[in-house]
Amino acid sequence: MYMKNLFSIGKLLVIVMLIFILAACGEKTQEDVVGELQTKVEELNGYKAKAEMSMNTGQEQQKFSIDVWHKEKDFYRVSLSSGEDEKGSQIILKNEDGVYVLTPALEKSFKFQSEWPNNGSQPYLYQSLVEDVLNDPEATFESTETDYVFKTTTNYQSNNNLPFQEIHFSKDTYTPSLVKVLDKDNNALVEVKFSAFELDPTFADDDFSMDKNMARKDASETSASVSEEETVDVLEVVLPTFTAGAELMEQRDVELENGERVILTFAGEKDFTLIQERVDVVPTLTSPQEVEGDIVNLGHSIGALKDNMLEWSYDGVDYTIASDELTKEELIEVGRSVQGRAVK
Repeated sequence: MYMKNLFSIGKLLVIVMLIFILAACGEKTQEDVVGELQTKVEELNGYKAKAEMSMNTGQEQQKFSIDVWHKEKDFYRVSLSSGEDEKGSQIILKNEDGVYVLTPALEKSFKFQSEWPNNGSQPYLYQSLVEDVLNDPEATFESTETDYVFKTTTNYQSNNNLPFQEIHFSKDTYTPSLVKVLDKDNNALVEVKFSAFELDPTFADDDFSMDKNMARKDASETSASVSEEETVDVLEVVLPTFTAGAELMEQRDVELENGERVILTFAGEKDFTLIQERVDVVPTLTSPQEVEGDIVNLGHSIGALKDNMLEWSYDGVDYTIASDELTKEELIEVGRSVQGRAVK
């Protein structure tokens, strides 16, 4: 009887050990997941993704929708739209001719001398997220019920205030589900939530052409209404809420032939000039304006950062910040905060 009970206990222990071994074998290691991600991206022919980005880099949280298209080898279309900007969405476009930022509703286009998206981290691009995982030998890893989660360093050349990111990849598809970009204190200042991700979709031959993206029906309709509205619009001058210790010293109003311009001079710890300009008539579409600089996401708009100058358009107004004293990070922070109180 004793031997029979001992045999039963031994048999039970073997079964329990087998269960643990099988469970352990079924859980992928960090190396396994990294290998799967690398293979997935290398074999990728393209994708379409939808996401919502939240930014907590200013006084108020900003949200906007992102629609990402990618086709091998190096074709990208990233549409960003915000409910607050009634003048339409902006599109970052990369095709065989170069890198562009388009504002279809205002018939504005800029061509960048840029290595985008390979010149830094892009929280809404699949390849960029996987590349950041591969390039960080100290990346941490954990497995949740639904996701594989990596914490890595980032590579934002124009912003050192966002050094870390937390990337969630779906266990089922190995595609991103959530990205949190963190500051030095691990606060999530940027969050990208993916709501849809389609692998290897089909594209029309001209889906990545500048002409098609500038001539969309909704953009042309918006453009017509903008032309009618802007003839009666008055430029409402807006001050930045972040000024790097400077104060507004002078405001000069300049009447243009087809609009108006306001030049704001700030002086203090670091001097800078902020120019705001509105034109009454949407210009006829011509060749894109050439820009040498980096593409910068300001939350409310896409900007161009070059040396000591930052330019962007928002809600029908063109903005320029120029300074020999502000750092790139400070230029961006001032630009992001230009949604503050209007000058009375």
